[in-house]
Amino acid sequence: MAHDGTFKTKESAWTCESTKMPVAPPSYCFVAFPPRAKDGLVVFGKNSARPRDEVQEVVYFSAADHDPESKVECTYISIDQVPRTHAIVISRPAWLWGAEMGANEHGVCIANEAVNAREPAAETEALLGMDLVRLGLERGTTAKEALDVIVALLEEHGQGGNYYEDADACHSFQSAYLIVDREEAWVLETIGKYWAAEKITEGVKCICNQLSLTTKIDAEHPELRSYAQSQGWWTGDDEFNFSEVFSPADEHLDCCAGKDSLEKQEESISVQTMIDILRDKASGVCIDSELFLTTASVVSVLPQNRSSPCIHYFTGTPDPSRSIFKPFIFVDDVKLVPKAQSPCFGDDDPAKKEPRFQEKPDRRHELYKAHEWARAVIESDQEQGRKLRKTMLELEKQGLEAMEEILTSSAPLDPTEVGDLFYDCVDTEIKFFK
Repeated sequence: MAHDGTFKTKESAWTCESTKMPVAPPSYCFVAFPPRAKDGLVVFGKNSARPRDEVQEVVYFSAADHDPESKVECTYISIDQVPRTHAIVISRPAWLWGAEMGANEHGVCIANEAVNAREPAAETEALLGMDLVRLGLERGTTAKEALDVIVALLEEHGQGGNYYEDADACHSFQSAYLIVDREEAWVLETIGKYWAAEKITEGVKCICNQLSLTTKIDAEHPELRSYAQSQGWWTGDDEFNFSEVFSPADEHLDCCAGKDSLEKQEESISVQTMIDILRDKASGVCIDSELFLTTASVVSVLPQNRSSPCIHYFTGTPDPSRSIFKPFIFVDDVKLVPKAQSPCFGDDDPAKKEPRFQEKPDRRHELYKAHEWARAVIESDQEQGRKLRKTMLELEKQGLEAMEEILTSSAPLDPTEVGDLFYDCVDTEIKFFK
């Protein structure tokens, strides 16, 4: 590490040398709508690229009623709580309050991206993009409602603060969101409190660490354009193109390795297609570099037919090409999965004390530790590694086939059968690694 707290390597370092702006990690989010997606399903996916050694946990929170005047403590700040929050399941870096990606009981899925933008993000502690993912899930019953929640909170509290558990430097980013339900998706891109959004109801969409909205804007901050003019970024004469106006001057807008992966699929897109795209290292969608790793992944299937349940597949472990996607379905009595949850350090957590991050506790959960062994075997021993990976894929396939039966069955879902679905899958995986 250099004396100024920036990481310098040959590839895109944590900090861009020319501007000293941190470089957003190359995560990818995807959505596909019928008829591009098969069988009347909306298919959603995300690879979360984060610092290599960061642990992500998968956590379920049941719906809850809250006292009037109560507050909710987010990663860095407290804000007013709402009377009721929805049940959610999220994948999150274990040190923070929010989420990289997740879903709620109403079939809303949200993932966010740290994005590189012309205007540096605030280092002042406010809401993180990840906090807004969780707040949108807890408070929105549709994708549009979640979008409204996020932009209202952005207006009230702003976004800012360190995206990484790093005492040496503040890595703050603007953020973009993919917000999806059974009927539509919204791509929301934000610059400080200013934002623009596009509604999507067909085809495929990928978002990554660059702004992607252009001239099709379906909702926006009332002062977005006047702000761009006041900064001298838009004259007002030519057509307003969001990413041209707000992207860094030197950025080539060729974002999506992911876009190509999705668009070149000739078959209709299924859960398996999405998993395969997330596992693809050659395309750059699955990152495994000196600084960044895909530390967790999710794929969700949202049937447009409301009598079928939404199914969410989480890895809870790094590198989807060496991980098992495990299904989760919302029912009233979901069994909690402590083995996929990191240890809790309460008020002693170095992320909660100021100055922050003075030490880094061991946040590995049981599933992560068991999976570390598997990753080491796959990396070191070709023969044993191949066998291990084959068995892992067979385990995953059993889960996918069982879920396919649930989706194609006309019989109503038996909640007692799926309440411990994710729990059982995690348990089986850990036993298998041992």
